[in-house]
Amino acid sequence: MRVTSMLELGGSRLGYTEVGVGRPVVWLHGSGPGATGMSNFGGNLAAFGEYRNIVLDLPGWGSSPRPETDEPLIFHAAEQVCRALTALGIERAHLVGNSYGGAVAMRVAMRHPERVDRLVLMAPGGVLPADAPPWPVGLDRLFAYMAAPEPSREAMAEFVRLMVFDETLATESLVDERYASSLRAHPELPIPPNFGDLTPDLGLVAAPTLLVWGREDQTVPLAWADRILAGIPDAELRVLPHCRHWVQYERAAEFNHIVREFLQGGAAAVAEG
Repeated sequence: MRVTSMLELGGSRLGYTEVGVGRPVVWLHGSGPGATGMSNFGGNLAAFGEYRNIVLDLPGWGSSPRPETDEPLIFHAAEQVCRALTALGIERAHLVGNSYGGAVAMRVAMRHPERVDRLVLMAPGGVLPADAPPWPVGLDRLFAYMAAPEPSREAMAEFVRLMVFDETLATESLVDERYASSLRAHPELPIPPNFGDLTPDLGLVAAPTLLVWGREDQTVPLAWADRILAGIPDAELRVLPHCRHWVQYERAAEFNHIVREFLQGGAAAVAEG
């Protein structure tokens, strides 16, 4: 059974979709134009049918209103995720986050470790190398789209093509869906946005952590993984070749298998035992 609704969080609202029953898994999407929880993860949920899947629209994306806050976006969104968990009666969950959503998941694990079982991060943001900017081409296109007063469908098509190694996956229907979504919820943010820096607190992440990266990622490059891998005490890295930023979409079968194994305890059993 699938439920799509809006959480009222006392002064803020957060859209979400819930699918399945069982141990909770919270899915956190990226910050790209037109992103929503279901656009990022809708195609993966069937492989996680034994879980209670909570797919959120983070503040300012999808059905969730843009927040009025001076906080860094990652920090604000992480607190909203925790409030959403409380509203849904969830004390503790696995977190799966892509890009910006991965950064939000890390922030939750840093500040509220008691709420996180296992952490899956696909090319997460929030941790930059010392020489950034200049930005990778994917981030450059993302920021350019956000800054455009009237973004075009062609600009969306160029952005989507950069997200996948196999450009045949950048279908017309996918471009249309993301473009329409971006017009409904086009974040009004400074460029680049004030996402916040998670680097100083990486050592606070106590949860077993799986990093998943596309080798050819042009948005959050694989070279940026080193600092996160070194900073989180119980982290491991899986790299998928011939794959860019949307690992869960471009390599869905492998992604689903790797993540299921990890959530079931396979990848970190030795470290925990």
